[in-house]
Amino acid sequence: MLNLTFLGHSAFLLEAGGVTLALDPFLTGNPLAAGLDTAGLRVNYVLLTHVHGDHLGDTIALASRCKAPVVCNFEVGCYLQTKGIEVVTMHIGGAKLFPFGRIKLTQALHGNSLIENGKVLSLGNPNGFVVNLGGKNVYHAGDTGLFSDMKLIGEIYKPDIAFLPIGDHFTMDPLQAAKAVELLGVKQVVPMHYGTFPLLTGTPDRLESLVAPLGVEVLTLKPGETAG
Repeated sequence: MLNLTFLGHSAFLLEAGGVTLALDPFLTGNPLAAGLDTAGLRVNYVLLTHVHGDHLGDTIALASRCKAPVVCNFEVGCYLQTKGIEVVTMHIGGAKLFPFGRIKLTQALHGNSLIENGKVLSLGNPNGFVVNLGGKNVYHAGDTGLFSDMKLIGEIYKPDIAFLPIGDHFTMDPLQAAKAVELLGVKQVVPMHYGTFPLLTGTPDRLESLVAPLGVEVLTLKPGETAG
């Protein structure tokens, strides 16, 4: 059985069969995670879509403490290795079979850079993930705009549930996310990347009104809430 826990913004835990994956663990500085007790969080792997601060977040500290490899693109992996972090590097279109299941990297339309020592480091393309865990296929889109190849992701990988950004300004808004739901063919969607900061104005209620005719469930989780 797969359990998913929302940690605010785009951060999630996926748990099944004694394995815990952290996706984009932005905890410190995340106002939606401020009330959560994450100090003792233990994970087996960290999955990172890109290195903007609200996604890289606590990746280095968490991976170091838990001795957890970080699954990411090649350029991000090279950067993390300079910080002493174990990595599993992949790239868009590639997949890897892990002891717990399979991870596929998908494209995302966004940026992927950070500022360090006053310099901008560009670290390749951002990505999403299709994760097979606990008998389910979970699509975490990362930060992205809408793209028509989401239809191919749906047809080829058949995700059971999609985590989609809806905040607007930096990513899709609810209208675009509703179209993404249609292209993916999923029957359950978890909205993310909204409400954390004032600029992110999209709401789950708006998404729900748009996908209701499709018979799609919008699973809106509060930070710290777990669904199975």
